[in-house]
Amino acid sequence: MTACIVGWAHSRFGKLEGETLEGLITKVAADALDHAGIGPDDVDEIVLGHFNAGFSPQDFTASLVLQADDRLRFKPATRVENACATGSAAVRQGIRAIDAKAARTVLVVGAEQMTTTPGPEIGKNLLKASYLPEDGDTPAGFAGVFGKIAQAYFQRHGDQSDALAMIAAKNHKNGVENPYAQLRKDFGYEFCRHESEKNPFVAGPLKRTDCSLVSDGAAALVLTDSSNALSMRRAVAFRANEHVQDFLPMSKRDILLFEGCEEAWARALRAAGVTLEDLCFVETHDCFTIAELIEYEAMGLAKRGEGAKLALEGYTAKDGKLPVNPSGGLKAKGHPIGATGVSMHVLTAMQLTGEAGGIQVPGAKLGGIFNMGGAAVANYVSILDRIR
Repeated sequence: MTACIVGWAHSRFGKLEGETLEGLITKVAADALDHAGIGPDDVDEIVLGHFNAGFSPQDFTASLVLQADDRLRFKPATRVENACATGSAAVRQGIRAIDAKAARTVLVVGAEQMTTTPGPEIGKNLLKASYLPEDGDTPAGFAGVFGKIAQAYFQRHGDQSDALAMIAAKNHKNGVENPYAQLRKDFGYEFCRHESEKNPFVAGPLKRTDCSLVSDGAAALVLTDSSNALSMRRAVAFRANEHVQDFLPMSKRDILLFEGCEEAWARALRAAGVTLEDLCFVETHDCFTIAELIEYEAMGLAKRGEGAKLALEGYTAKDGKLPVNPSGGLKAKGHPIGATGVSMHVLTAMQLTGEAGGIQVPGAKLGGIFNMGGAAVANYVSILDRIR
């Protein structure tokens, strides 16, 4: 694989008053080019990750990136979408353009503005990432889908509320030091574990602290081929980048296995020639705490039904054997759909170049990323390694 990350930018995530989708996109696009030390003339292709699904009245958004600088005019620009993995889909599109030698330098942007949408509409928009003939009437929207998954997991493997609370508390603690995070507050295990007026049940056994946030935000990165990257300020190489798509209807698979996640990780580790033991940290898709728990098992860290042990014993804590979501994850950082996958790659690159500040994992040399769309439908795994 020839692609490397050589520059990036990241907005703060959250309810960004007075901000526009166009403003989010153009700011990170310009800042990423500056960070890479290149100009618009050096860009061969642009890829925008933007889910939308009704969040923005402005559709056909790929050309908004050109608003960052008039010199981007006439550059090929394409918008991609793959539900909550939209950002990683954009990253992969850029990598494939470089691998095919169709482009040498690609600007990848991910963005979403969600908080200007009324609450009931937010749920309807997110539910579009499920199979509507089966799940279109699910109470509580997408939280309801994962609430059903959590209930089924508890029925098969026992009540795992302690583990879910530990995952939530871990990610909120990590997010305190992330300047981009939407919710920088350490709630602690006890608050996350118990139902309260401020932490009510949302769907099934999932409480508010088990659910990721509705967010605005954007992130961008600059990709180029490895030979070009070695002459630049910094270079983080893709040891692997894999995409596995699974059936959309949950009725066609065992939803507690996340088999697409399992296959994507297996392919990526094989392509990179490494094992889980070689990774220094992982950024994984904790749209809900039950998702992170099942992902432990799908990636191979624990046997089926035993992922709770990893959370409860501190294996995945920031100072544990394999830190998971040192950024705070979607749980604390926020989840602006189109930006999430790009954000994961930016924050992983920051870790590997020692530029992660308070969320830095000491001595991080090899990082893994898992980003998924829907309930383990679109599955993307990247393994990143600094080469300069």
